Amino acid sequence: MRVYYSDTFPFPLPAGHHFPADKYRLLRERLLATPDARGHELLEAPRVTRRQLALVHDLAYVDAFCSGTLDAAAQRRIGLPWSAELVERSLRSCGATVAAARAAWREGAAIYLAGGTHHAHRDFGAGYCVFNDCAVAARVLQSEGVAGRVLIFDTDVHQGDGTAALFARDPSVFTCSIHGARNFPSRKQRSDLDLPLADGTGDTEFLAAVRDGLRRSFAAARPAFVFYLAGADAWHGDALGRLAVSAAALAHRDAMVLQACADADVPWVVVMGGGYAPDIRDSVQVYLQTVLAALTLAPRLRS
Repeated sequence: MRVYYSDTFPFPLPAGHHFPADKYRLLRERLLATPDARGHELLEAPRVTRRQLALVHDLAYVDAFCSGTLDAAAQRRIGLPWSAELVERSLRSCGATVAAARAAWREGAAIYLAGGTHHAHRDFGAGYCVFNDCAVAARVLQSEGVAGRVLIFDTDVHQGDGTAALFARDPSVFTCSIHGARNFPSRKQRSDLDLPLADGTGDTEFLAAVRDGLRRSFAAARPAFVFYLAGADAWHGDALGRLAVSAAALAHRDAMVLQACADADVPWVVVMGGGYAPDIRDSVQVYLQTVLAALTLAPRLRS
């Protein structure tokens, strides 16, 4: 199975910035130290192309960000200070999900050890998200004629507002978001299926929402391909999550989603989504169990 990474393209952050950029490097290191990862192919992320980005994003925004001429307010909305290294990482991060999607279409499944940048809209970024990786990858698959109907199933604790807005009038891409009702962003968009959860939601209610979301999404979307944004930030100890979901319940979530893909016999890509535990190793542990579930439950390579 192909597993993509982009942590070898770090970007500088000022002292005291609270984005945990090291979590992706730690995840790859943990994965490499895990016997269950043996026999799988770890691949460095390629760059997304300008033509691929144009399938989703306004090129004036793309060019301004890449050249460092985005205005200060727009850069603050992204939440990360501009640097040439951030540009490289953003291009690689989006390119990794595109590459994973192409690999999954051929082979049944693939993983990206980051991604899930679902707050990026057509002409602006937000919430640490520059380009919307799953949206771009979905459009690439469609433009290449290999996947007509796509499901983007998002269980990150923050609503996938960018994804919802990008596909608001497109029946070929079904968006489902299971998220904290009072969490970021304050202004929600309308997904095809939104399942908002109250602060303090625990395992039983969370898993019921996942089960309901899967049933309704697969019935409505009839997808030929699935992007699964997992997220570690629903975990009860996450600094930004507001929910009370255990790591065991998140592992159950992963199994439910991947089993639904298997039952529908559709290829899938899993990306990590958010994770902001005070001790970032706790988020990495949740990511790792998602990756190991994907490696375990992945279909055999397509003939």
